[in-house]
Amino acid sequence: MQSHPKRLNAMTVDVEDYFHVSAFESVISPSDWSSITPRVGDNTHRLIDLFNQHGIKGTFFTLGWVAEHCPDVVKRIVDEGHELGSHGSNHRRATTMTPEQVFEDIRISKDKLEQASGAALLGYRAPSFSINKSNEWVFDILVELGFKYSSSTYPIEHDLYGVPDWPRFKHLRKEGIVEIPVPTLANNGKNTGIGGGGYFRLYPYWLSNRRIKKYMQDTNEPYNFYFHPWEIDADQPRVQGAPFKSKLRHYVNLHVMEKKLVQLINDYEWSTMYETYKDVIDAK
Repeated sequence: MQSHPKRLNAMTVDVEDYFHVSAFESVISPSDWSSITPRVGDNTHRLIDLFNQHGIKGTFFTLGWVAEHCPDVVKRIVDEGHELGSHGSNHRRATTMTPEQVFEDIRISKDKLEQASGAALLGYRAPSFSINKSNEWVFDILVELGFKYSSSTYPIEHDLYGVPDWPRFKHLRKEGIVEIPVPTLANNGKNTGIGGGGYFRLYPYWLSNRRIKKYMQDTNEPYNFYFHPWEIDADQPRVQGAPFKSKLRHYVNLHVMEKKLVQLINDYEWSTMYETYKDVIDAK
């Protein structure tokens, strides 16, 4: 039984492999990637099967690296009615690059994804939500490259990302692009992340569901959820030598993620980012 059948929400997937994540960058470098067997293609095909089985569409923010190494899954995303977006080329955080490097990173990813899929891209999500007050110029680059919206900010306190005092809801930025932040709950002036990822895997489903319902009761905004293909892959190789906190975040509850995801899919109405937010995206 669906909790909020009339409110459309956005289901999003950040399409990257387990060895791309920022949590493991201290022990796995891009030069190692060619010697590792990719799992992202099979895992993303599993997710498309799951979405199709439940009759929902989603947005897949995908690395250019994935388009290069798994073009079949990128083409399938679009062919089966899902939305394709850019997640950059090689999961380099925007905060670690110069403007020139960011431009090339996003341009190359857009070209590879559009060539593999045959579809024009509207949306972008920065790896690890890495747009903050130090690099707002990234929004100018996105406009220059023809993107209509971004979902690259998470207004929370976090050791890897976040600008707590940035807007919590969709808005048109001064650069001319719509920004759609990851959802948060506000309590006593502090924002709590409820958008998915590790939080969703860590907490029992009833707690995550209660938080989502509260968000919907407190706001008149759509909810958007994010996760990664590697989160349904409990059999992925374990990375050696990574910091304890990184391993905890990455591996906690992988074995129950798919079951929780199915519960979430069944409890709410889901579509792509564009369909969920098209009024504000098309109005700009």
